[in-house]
Amino acid sequence: MAIDLQKMRNIGISAHIDSGKTTLTERILYYTQKIHAIHEVRGKDGVGATMDSMDLERERGITISSASTNVTWKKSMINIIDTPGHVDFTIEVERSLRVLDGAVLVLCAVGGVQSQTLTVDRQMTRYKVPRLAFINKCDRMGADPERIVEQLRDKLGHNAVLMQLPIGLEANFEAIIDLIRMKAIYFDGSNGEILREEEVPAGLREKALEKRDLLIDRASLFSDALAEAYLEDRVTEELIYQAVRQGTLALELTPVFIGSAFKNKGIQTLLDGVVDYLPAPTEIENRALDLDAGETEILLQPDNALPAVLLAFKLDDTRFGQLTYVRIYQGMIRKGEELRNSRSQKKVRIGRLIRMHADEMEDINEASAGDIVALFGIDCASGDTFCSTDINYSMTSMFVPSPVISLSIRPLDNKSGENMAKALNRFSKEDPTFKTFVDPETGESIIRGMGELHLDVYVERMRREYGVALETGAPQVAYRESISQAASFDYTHKKQTGGAGQYARICGQVEPFHEGVFEFVDEIKGGVIPVEYVPSCKKGFEAALEKGPLVGFPIVGVRVIVNDGNYHPVDSSDMAFQTAASSAFREFYSRCKPIILEPVMRVAVETPPEFQGAVLATINQRRGMILSATEDKTFTAVEAEVPLGEMFGYSTVLRSATQGKAEFTMEFKRYAKVPESIAEELKKAYQEKLKNR
Repeated sequence: MAIDLQKMRNIGISAHIDSGKTTLTERILYYTQKIHAIHEVRGKDGVGATMDSMDLERERGITISSASTNVTWKKSMINIIDTPGHVDFTIEVERSLRVLDGAVLVLCAVGGVQSQTLTVDRQMTRYKVPRLAFINKCDRMGADPERIVEQLRDKLGHNAVLMQLPIGLEANFEAIIDLIRMKAIYFDGSNGEILREEEVPAGLREKALEKRDLLIDRASLFSDALAEAYLEDRVTEELIYQAVRQGTLALELTPVFIGSAFKNKGIQTLLDGVVDYLPAPTEIENRALDLDAGETEILLQPDNALPAVLLAFKLDDTRFGQLTYVRIYQGMIRKGEELRNSRSQKKVRIGRLIRMHADEMEDINEASAGDIVALFGIDCASGDTFCSTDINYSMTSMFVPSPVISLSIRPLDNKSGENMAKALNRFSKEDPTFKTFVDPETGESIIRGMGELHLDVYVERMRREYGVALETGAPQVAYRESISQAASFDYTHKKQTGGAGQYARICGQVEPFHEGVFEFVDEIKGGVIPVEYVPSCKKGFEAALEKGPLVGFPIVGVRVIVNDGNYHPVDSSDMAFQTAASSAFREFYSRCKPIILEPVMRVAVETPPEFQGAVLATINQRRGMILSATEDKTFTAVEAEVPLGEMFGYSTVLRSATQGKAEFTMEFKRYAKVPESIAEELKKAYQEKLKNR
C-alpha cells in the first residue's frame, strides 16, 4: 500500500529524566487506538508502560532502550521513538535523532529546563531537528508554564511561543485554551478521550487575546502574508498555521503546548500540533556520499522509483536473530530483495521485514521512502548504510561519545564464561558506547561505558538474559597521560644480527597539543628519511601513545614534529623506522614533564532549597567546583564540575543528605590535570599492580 509522504511524520520524544516521556507516549498510543488500556510507568497492576518492554525498565521505572512504534492520527501516519532520559543512555537519544525528521521536547511544568534538557536540545540542534515543546505535569504543585517558556528562551535560546493557555493550574488544572482558534478545550470521559469545546471563560479572555497577539507577532516574522493581514485586521487561522509551520521547519520558532499526560489532558491537541507543524520526509534534506564518484555529495529524494538507500541506526538481539532498525531515505524495499552494505561491500537479502510496536512485531511485505522499519537476519553494525546493488552510497553516521568508566568482570564457571562472551559480543554490537576488551597484562575482561548505571544495567542483563554467574571488580576511571612541556629528540635504532640488520635515525621535537589527541608534522627536507618511511614513523609514535608508563593509560595531547634523520640503503625498513619512532618517544617522554589527566564530569543536582547547603558540602568534599546555584520556588538547581573518580557512590550520599528528595545527573565535560598528591597515589598503585603480576 502506497503511503502519502505528505501525511507521514517521523518523531522522537525526548526530555530530562522523569519529565513524563513514557507516560506521554502511553497516552498517544491510547488515543490513536494502538492500545485499549492505559498502564502506568510505575503501575500497581504489575504491567508497566507499553514502551518499557524490558523487565529492568519496569522494575526501575526508567527507559533504558529506545522503543519504536507506529500510529495513525487523523489520516497521518506517525512513526514514534520513545527515548531514555538518563544521560548514561544518551546514545539511544543520539541515534534516534539521527534518523528522525522532528521531535517533541518534553518539559516538566515545575522543573522546566533541567540538565538533561540541555543535552537533548544540543543533540536536536546537532542533527537540525525541528521541534515542538510540550510542558507536561501542569497538575503538579508549583506548575508554571509561562516561567518554563521564559526558560526555553533564556537557557536554550529558543524563540518559544505559547500555542495554548491553561485553565487552572496545579490541582485545579482542568482544560486548555487554543490561542489560534480561541476555544476552550475540555477533556471529558474516564480517560480524557472526549473533547468538548466551549467559549473562552470571560475571566481569561483578555489574557488569551494578549497571548494570541504575541503568537501572531512572532509567527508573522516567517510570513509576509500574515504580517500584512495583521496590519489590515483580517488574520485567518490558516495564515497563522502556515506561518508557525514555516518558522518551526526553519528551526527558528518553537511552538509550546501544555497539558498533563498523567491526568489525560492536552495529548490530542499535541498530536494535532505534530501533524500541523512538524515536517514530512519530503521537507527534510538528507545527503549521502557516492563512494564510486570520489565521495561526491548526493541529495537523496524520498521517491519510491529511485534506488533504495537506508541507514541501520539500532540493533537488537532477539530469539529469532538480529533485529536491525532502519530508516529508508530513498526508494522502496521489499521482502526477498538484495541490498549492499556500503561499509563491508557485502550483499545481503531481506528475509523478514517488520513494523515494530515496542516489543511486538508485524510482518510486512514492503516499505517505502521515509519509513522506519526493522529487518531480520541482516548482519551489520550500528550506523551502516544499505543501498540497492546498482549504487554505492554511504551516509554519515551518528556522533558517539567516548566511554568514561570501566569495570572488570569475571565469570565464576566455564559455562558462564561462554555465555558472558556471547552477551558482551551482542551488547557491544548493539550499543556503540559500550566497549569490552581483555586487558593483555592482567587477562581480566573489562567493560567500559557512560556511567555506573549504564554498566550496572548491562551486568544485570548478563545475569538475567544469559544466566551468567559473575563478580565485578571496582569501577576504574579512564585516566589519560599527557605532556606539559616540549622536548627535542635524536634517536638512532641500530641492530645487527648477521645479514641485513636494522637501521633508522629520527630527530625532531615533541610538544603539547591542546586541539586534539595526536598530530604528526612532517618537516623532513632533502630526503634524509625517504618518503615511504614517513608513515612508518607516524605508526611508531601512535603505538607508543597507546599506553603511558605512569599509570598505563593512553597518552593524549601530543604533537610530534619530525625534521631530520638518516637511513641506510640496505638496513633501513618500515619496521626499523616504526621501532625507532616508538623507542624515541619512550626514551624522551620523561623530559616532557608528563602529567596525568582525569575525566571531569558536569554534575547537575536538583534539590529542595532547604538542602542546598548540604548538597554544596557533598560537592566540595569531592573536589568539585560549583559553577552555579539557581534557586526557584520549588527547588534549587546546582551545577558543578566534579572529577569522575570522586563520584562513585554519590547517589547514596546525596540521598542521605537530602532525605531522598534530591536527584542528580552527570555527563563527561573534559579532561583536566590530576592534583600532585593524587597523581603520586595513582603512580604508586600502578607500580604495585605491575609488581604483583
